[in-house]
Amino acid sequence: MVRLVGENIEEPRVVPISEAMKLADQMELDLVEISPNADPPVCKIIDYQKFLYQQKKKQKEIKAKTVKVIIKEIRFGPNTDEHDFNFKLNHAKKFLSEGSKIKAFVFFKGRTILFKEKGEILLLRFAQELEEYGRVEQLPRLEGKRMTMFIAPKTIKKKN
Repeated sequence: MVRLVGENIEEPRVVPISEAMKLADQMELDLVEISPNADPPVCKIIDYQKFLYQQKKKQKEIKAKTVKVIIKEIRFGPNTDEHDFNFKLNHAKKFLSEGSKIKAFVFFKGRTILFKEKGEILLLRFAQELEEYGRVEQLPRLEGKRMTMFIAPKTIKKKN
């Protein structure tokens, strides 16, 4: 015995499995078990291929609507001079206005790890300069030989 439901059924009713299969054959549709744990199990008469197609279509639509986050990296050395800083700052402004996130990091080579404070000051100054374009998501944090900071755009513009 199964409980039969569907768009083509007037009202849900309990019928033997053989009768449910005959009904599905008459309608040239498929008998699909929806809830096997129910008492009695629930079956639905539908066009299974059409159902699968609609599911696939919904998944595609959901995927298309998700915002794709692009992360751009900007690398500094602990002794980055003013011109390089401004050059990278202009790139960062462009990236943030396009809606990309920025991963700014200072890479310490060899003994330059002694200048941790310089690197932190550099990243904080970078964040301060970009205040009107984005907000700091993660403050500077030292991970091995890198000091990393994330900046997210203030307004995300959709790409077409």
